[in-house]
Amino acid sequence: MRYSLKVLREPEQILMLDMDAVDEAAARTQAIKQGYVVLSVKAAAGFARSWQPGKKFPLPLFSQQLLALISAGLSLVESLEAISDKETSPEHRKVFIGLLASLRQGLTFSAALEMFPAQFPPLYVAMVRASERTGDLSEALNRYLAYWEQSDKVRSKIIGASIYPAVIALVGAIVSFFLMFYVVPRFSRIYDDIRGEVPLLSRLLLEWGKFVESYWYVMLLAGCGVLALLFFIAVRAEGRAWLTRIILRIPELHERARIYQLARLYRTLGMLLRGGIPVLQALDMSTGLIGVELRTGLQAASARIGEGLLMSRAMEEYGLTTPVSLRLLRVGERTGQMGDMMEHIAAFHDEELARWVEWFTRLFEPALMALIGVVIGGIVILMYMPIFELAGSIQ
Repeated sequence: MRYSLKVLREPEQILMLDMDAVDEAAARTQAIKQGYVVLSVKAAAGFARSWQPGKKFPLPLFSQQLLALISAGLSLVESLEAISDKETSPEHRKVFIGLLASLRQGLTFSAALEMFPAQFPPLYVAMVRASERTGDLSEALNRYLAYWEQSDKVRSKIIGASIYPAVIALVGAIVSFFLMFYVVPRFSRIYDDIRGEVPLLSRLLLEWGKFVESYWYVMLLAGCGVLALLFFIAVRAEGRAWLTRIILRIPELHERARIYQLARLYRTLGMLLRGGIPVLQALDMSTGLIGVELRTGLQAASARIGEGLLMSRAMEEYGLTTPVSLRLLRVGERTGQMGDMMEHIAAFHDEELARWVEWFTRLFEPALMALIGVVIGGIVILMYMPIFELAGSIQ
């Protein structure tokens, strides 16, 4: 979710920041870790954010361009100047100009990035700061791009798999509404003069048609109200969170969402540990990436690890492992390759989720088509049932 924060950095400098976080508490925590004094936090306006996709800073594209230019032999300042010169968005160009000004003042690249928290998240800044100790910024950028690509892989697959069922459901809903609100009312007029016994369900359907024909304006207003409510829920962060909580009450979906969050957590930890970030700091920085339920367990596990408990035991104790991840964590502790093992765990669970999404899609699509066919076919049969009854009585 997106949050707007009013913060105080210096005694007389009040800033407005936009941050992505799971909830308000996570947004506040991220700002405090960056050295700000938080004055207020509120969810960003859903409508404005939903209809301004171009405002989001293209961090992966920026990283790709910076990596290409540095690999070609340009210095960091020259690379940023080249990116700034080709940038067409005035808002994004201000960011690059600010970075260049900070670098010319003698600040490190990580300190310059930290001046723009809305564009560069703490994970990115920490990764760059760790690379400054080794002098290998290219490796850090490569690591981030691999992290971004893998993190986006499952989400893209879920979105791609949901497009076809969504189109089917939309077409089925349009056909059903057309039958119920246009065809059925006209059939009800035809059957007004029919005498004889009409099946109960057909009679109810015809009465519905008469009601729609008489009170169409009420139905129109009610429909507009429902659409407005759904739109309001969709564009508001609180509404999407409420809808997500309702959906995740389904046990199977809840477990898959948990595995998805764990995979994201392990991938982030893997990237940070391989980049040279200490374990406790990496755990602390990853807190805002997961839901409240897992976040509480992660904070408790981090405290236990700080007391000297093995990471595998602490993560298991607070429900942050699966049977596979627990074994791989123990292997990482024995070999000292925790960063690599974290990424192996994330890759395993990503593949598991991808297979589940494919299986669910193959099962759900025909079931959805069958349901839509039954609904539409039932409406048509009930409309023609009086005709069948009339034909039978004539014979």
